[in-house]
Amino acid sequence: MKSRRVGPPDGGYGWVVVASAFFAMGLTGAVLKNFGLFFLEIQSHFGVLTSTTSWVSSTTIAMFHIGAPAASALTLRFSQRVVIVVGGVLCTLGMSLASLDINLPWLYLTMGVLEGTGISFSWVPAISMVNHYFSRWRPIAYAIASSGECVLAIVFSPLLKWLIEKYSWQGALLIIGGLQFNLCVCGALMRPLEATRASQTNLKESAEDSAAALPPKKKAVFRCSLLKKPELLLYILFAIFAAAGFFIPTLFLVPFANSLGIDKYWPAFILSVMAVADLVGRLFCGWLANMRLLRNLQLLTMVTMLQGVVLLLLPISHDYWSVLVFALLYGFLFGCMVAIHVTSIVDIVSLEGFDSGLGLFMLFRSIGGFIGPPAGGWLVDQTNNFGAAFYLSGVCLVTSAVFVVLVDRLIVGTQDDVARTELNKCLMFVFG
Repeated sequence: MKSRRVGPPDGGYGWVVVASAFFAMGLTGAVLKNFGLFFLEIQSHFGVLTSTTSWVSSTTIAMFHIGAPAASALTLRFSQRVVIVVGGVLCTLGMSLASLDINLPWLYLTMGVLEGTGISFSWVPAISMVNHYFSRWRPIAYAIASSGECVLAIVFSPLLKWLIEKYSWQGALLIIGGLQFNLCVCGALMRPLEATRASQTNLKESAEDSAAALPPKKKAVFRCSLLKKPELLLYILFAIFAAAGFFIPTLFLVPFANSLGIDKYWPAFILSVMAVADLVGRLFCGWLANMRLLRNLQLLTMVTMLQGVVLLLLPISHDYWSVLVFALLYGFLFGCMVAIHVTSIVDIVSLEGFDSGLGLFMLFRSIGGFIGPPAGGWLVDQTNNFGAAFYLSGVCLVTSAVFVVLVDRLIVGTQDDVARTELNKCLMFVFG
């Protein structure tokens, strides 16, 4: 019997891919989430303004997004495995060289450009692999994989705080670089889906049949033409405003807590608790999306809007426990949003266009990620109040939810038009 490609396996080795992606996202996203622990240390060491220090993390975020189209194109040209290994090497180099502590522009280059590009080359192919291995269980598979970011953030928050106190922030960066070298192991486990065979009865026929079933090489290119879709353009606007908003809280939450007189390990503990809430949110929303009770975009609209409202209310906190409550709410809603905002791209451009759509999505999202933290830092410098950054973050997220509503309306309208056309064809066939 000849082999035949029948679409995503929805299990099997796919769960090994999920486990690998779990650690890949943890070794990238969790580190990025804990950059706030280095913020005051770097600012104090160089004696610069808040907005100036913000450019370190802002550059990392920008390169994380700008590198996405290149990561997607290289994935299509080579494989997810190769690109993730390259990303692991870049991350290790970035953090190791940053520990040399030459000057602030050196941090822009190492922690910013090298680390950001390495994160992009590791994170994007990991997401791609999970989405290609799963169809029916895609939401929950992606939720489990992305939860690695939360689990490792829980561990990293107190660990990095201890490392900074024990070995200084320079020594902590060197240790992080060593840990991120494990991204190469994650990449090695990413077995290309094309290697799977549906039958081992006749190896020669199986190989020939599988090769014939694969799309022609000329089709495996980056598709910029997807930008002609109004739904994707609106979703990109959502990405820009959302990125401007949701990268601010993780950067300024620790300084905000310190400004209230909360010191020592308590701010780091807030980050750990927020990471637990983030984990719960991802798994809950992945499960809810799998239930198909609501469309993904409907669910995304609700959680993004609520997240914005929580951030608008967070600055009214004046003690540790109120900050903790708002951080818990924010972490949960952030996890819900992350669980579905990437998989929703499949609803817009289909699975065939996912790699290119994800690359474009991440590229333009870099605008928000690059502007958001410095803009928040500038507001803090002008007002001498960290709460101003959270107001900006909340407004950006509420605005981004409006674009998701428009995308959902366009997609539903298109589906209704297709259904109406098919119904008319049936009626014409029946009644002549």
